[in-house]
Amino acid sequence: MDWHHHLKNFEMYLRLERSLSENSIQAYLHDLSRVQQFLQLKNRPDQPETITLDTLNAFLHWIAQLGLSATSQARMISGIKAFFKYLLLEDILQKSPAQMLTTPRLGRKLPEVLKVEEIDRMLALVDLSQPQGQRNKTIIEVMYGSGLRVSEATELKISDIFFKEEFMRITGKGNKQRIVPMGGPAAREVKSYLAHHRIHIPVQKGFEDHVFLNRRGRKLSRVMIFHIIRELGEKAGISKTISPHTLRHSFATHLVEGGADLRAVQDMLGHESITTTEIYTHLNREYLRENIISYHPRGKIRYQRS
Repeated sequence: MDWHHHLKNFEMYLRLERSLSENSIQAYLHDLSRVQQFLQLKNRPDQPETITLDTLNAFLHWIAQLGLSATSQARMISGIKAFFKYLLLEDILQKSPAQMLTTPRLGRKLPEVLKVEEIDRMLALVDLSQPQGQRNKTIIEVMYGSGLRVSEATELKISDIFFKEEFMRITGKGNKQRIVPMGGPAAREVKSYLAHHRIHIPVQKGFEDHVFLNRRGRKLSRVMIFHIIRELGEKAGISKTISPHTLRHSFATHLVEGGADLRAVQDMLGHESITTTEIYTHLNREYLRENIISYHPRGKIRYQRS
């Protein structure tokens, strides 16, 4: 496939899944058009599937010579990495050539975080009278209660949930597995969903073990989970820009606010480097010092085995 096809699909991804503004989307596309311009000027026929790290580094050297500021360079690198990350998510590439690109050092932007009350409002507004209501409530409890990535939620298997031991086996980036505890509310909602709702769905072949299914009996897409969370956020009157990853950020922040060890949070999130997790130490330091809670809010509610 050529650049035009991939960029059109990437544009839809940014609009639907990332919920970026039109200006941000156009900025990403404009920056990627610079990559195409560079390839044309250098008579390189590279398509996204064949482009290499050396080519990307040559492009970055080229834009640096043009006199672009560090901020502009960082934004451009961010767009390139997002594009190749999208190709990874779509299984078009097995490895991103942009992974090792070095970004000019800039101030770190803190992620959006939901308050516990805001998450509770979202859960309270789930319409359980609708066929997918229990599933949607379960998704939020599981993602917030265990800090899952959206891709980890879509791939969660029934065989990887251990109710007696109160944990889940999660397959994350690079097919690396980790064990995460499953809080009481999440366990309760999963059991209810499996026992009373999922059993009525005609499961398609190959998806028998997936926890979260759509009406056609196939696994949920990342886009569908995004829509579920965004719609509930709007119903709850939350003005923040939220996405499935917001629940993961909130999970980590609430743990750190409660005094959790940073290494433990790193393991829970599946971060390879502790420096990735350390961003959460910059959030609400006063609240952290007061140590109002000792662990994740959902951890206070124990799962009652039936």
